[in-house]
Amino acid sequence: MRTIAKLIVCLAVVLILPSFSGNGAELTEENKNTVVQEVNGPLEVTVILERVYVDGEVSEEILKETILSMEDFWAYYEGWSLVHQDEDQVVFQQRVDDISPLLKTNGYFGLTEDGILSIFNGKPDESDKVIQTFFQIDVEKLKSYQHDLLKKGIKIGTKDEYINVIETYKTYTSSP
Repeated sequence: MRTIAKLIVCLAVVLILPSFSGNGAELTEENKNTVVQEVNGPLEVTVILERVYVDGEVSEEILKETILSMEDFWAYYEGWSLVHQDEDQVVFQQRVDDISPLLKTNGYFGLTEDGILSIFNGKPDESDKVIQTFFQIDVEKLKSYQHDLLKKGIKIGTKDEYINVIETYKTYTSSP
């Protein structure tokens, strides 16, 4: 029982000290003497995991965690960057070197009515929901088959396809 009480007090101290935030703050005499509130049990926090994809989409997963060991907690989220923390919530972020699940499932490149290369949620001729926009294309410079492809929609399945379409059509941008 005494070991658990010590662990809980250590958890409370770690949560209060700036060094916990991962910002490189030094442990000073001032924050060594920080008054610690008594904690009566394991620490429960909300953990928010943000995944940022190549296409700019951000997914968010919200978890409730019961922390029994800070060392185990930090080890579990080792591949994540700490974005924010307070006594109730910890927000981690991770960059994912891939396109988002939304694009893989239902993303299509196409043109808006005013000629802007965009990604639609569904085929451009069936959906007016634009997920992301890129740049104005000079439609007159396009070959007819390229224009037809964009009108029908170019399915996005991989990161390489995503990058390839952007790079291909970047050469057809309108001059301002």
